[in-house]
Amino acid sequence: MRVLGIDCGTEHTGYGLIESDGRTHRMIAAGCINTSPKAPFESRLLVIAVELRKVIATHAPDAAAVEAVFYAQNVKTALKLSHARGVVLLTIAEAGLYVAEYSPLEIKTSVVGYGRAEKQQVKLMVHSLLGLQNKIESEDACDAIAVAICHATHANYQVQLGAAR
Repeated sequence: MRVLGIDCGTEHTGYGLIESDGRTHRMIAAGCINTSPKAPFESRLLVIAVELRKVIATHAPDAAAVEAVFYAQNVKTALKLSHARGVVLLTIAEAGLYVAEYSPLEIKTSVVGYGRAEKQQVKLMVHSLLGLQNKIESEDACDAIAVAICHATHANYQVQLGAAR
C-alpha cells in the first residue's frame, strides 16, 4: 500500500509518501510545501492545494492520512491551521483517496510506542523504521512520514483483525 502522510501547517505543510505492507516501510518521497508568511492567507492556501495536487498526481498514493485537530492555546493559530487542514482534506477528497485522521497520541504510540514521546524520539524512530542513511531535514516532512507509518500500521491491523473474524 502506498500511503501519503500530511502534517498540516500554514507556513510549512509536510508530506511523506511510503510504500508499506503494514510491517515494513519504504520511503518513496518526502518534502515540504512552503508558503510565504507575507503572502495573503488565501494565496497561501491556494499554494498548498496546488502543490499537494502535484504530489498526488506524481506519486499516486492509495490512501492518505492527516493529523487530527488538537487543542491549541492560541485560538487564531488554531483557526488558521483548521483552514489549512480543510484545504488538505478537500484536495485529498478531490483525488478520490481514502483519508484517515489520527491524534498526535495515536501517531506517537504507533511510531515510538509511547504517546507522550518527544519530537526527537519520533524523528529517530522514523529514520530507524525506514532504515534511512540520510537524515530527513524537514521536521514537517518527518512528522508527515510518521502519520503515514501510523496509518499503514493501523490499516494492516484492521486487515488482520478482519481475517481473524
